[in-house]
Amino acid sequence: MKKEEIIEILSKMNVLEVIELVAEMEKRFKIKKEYIFNNKKKEKKEEKKEEKLEFDLILKSIGDKKIGVIKIVRELTGLGLKEAKVKVESAPVTIKEALSKEDAEKNKKKLESVGAKVEIK
Repeated sequence: MKKEEIIEILSKMNVLEVIELVAEMEKRFKIKKEYIFNNKKKEKKEEKKEEKLEFDLILKSIGDKKIGVIKIVRELTGLGLKEAKVKVESAPVTIKEALSKEDAEKNKKKLESVGAKVEIK
């Protein structure tokens, strides 16, 4: 019997008959539902494990020490004083893109040390 013939037969069955057929197949071939459902859970967990490699550093707000934030933004970006000031004043703004997790954390701590609120995405 070909696969197409089986599909044709199945398409003529009602829902109850299909459920009974599946139950019979589970018994006959010793298939446990846990195997099927656990497999899907494992696949989802593996997808979640794929860790992000690049992070963006986002300045959410300046805080009280605007000058300190501007200095650190200049240091991190290489911008001039005026450009850094404009960037800082336009918060929320992305300061740096495509950083490693370590660099993003390090730069976040620098900015937070002068009162800025920073987010890593």
